[in-house]
Amino acid sequence: MQPKSVIMCSLECLKVDLKGLTDHETSLVFDLDDAFFGALDEVDVKRGSLHVSVSIRKASGFFDILIHAAGTVIIACDRCLDDMEQPVDTETRQIVRLGSENSEDGDTIVVAEDEGILDMTWIIYESVALAIPIRHVHAPGKCNTAMANVLEELSADRSSDEESNQAIDPRWEKLLKLKV
Repeated sequence: MQPKSVIMCSLECLKVDLKGLTDHETSLVFDLDDAFFGALDEVDVKRGSLHVSVSIRKASGFFDILIHAAGTVIIACDRCLDDMEQPVDTETRQIVRLGSENSEDGDTIVVAEDEGILDMTWIIYESVALAIPIRHVHAPGKCNTAMANVLEELSADRSSDEESNQAIDPRWEKLLKLKV
């Protein structure tokens, strides 16, 4: 089971003809770049460079697909909104079977048997998107300093204005006396 050569591809090369697979196990390797993410037109991941290896094991009545993606993606920093590199290393398993029409049934994807083509574009994108941490910020000191200064200034102004202009609820006033 030798992997096919590395393919630099558009979205079209991510379509796999399941009915045409003859081996019990097929390996595919893709290098995805900015063109892949640009073609998807998604706002979460702007650009990136990923090495994706796909192993498709043909079994009785279904296909077991293992996807491993490693590389970096470019996303917006939550703090300063500048682009930042986020390393990604993820592995996803997907079960696919042939059926009467295209659908998703729980954890199983059903591909229309008359067509037999599995488009792996969204499977790969979603596995990468799920590997990105919920909070993504630059390493300390790497954020855009101008934006960080504005954020700090506005945060300080807002908290001091709120504290000085609002009367304290008498129920909570006694608790403030407990603060040391």
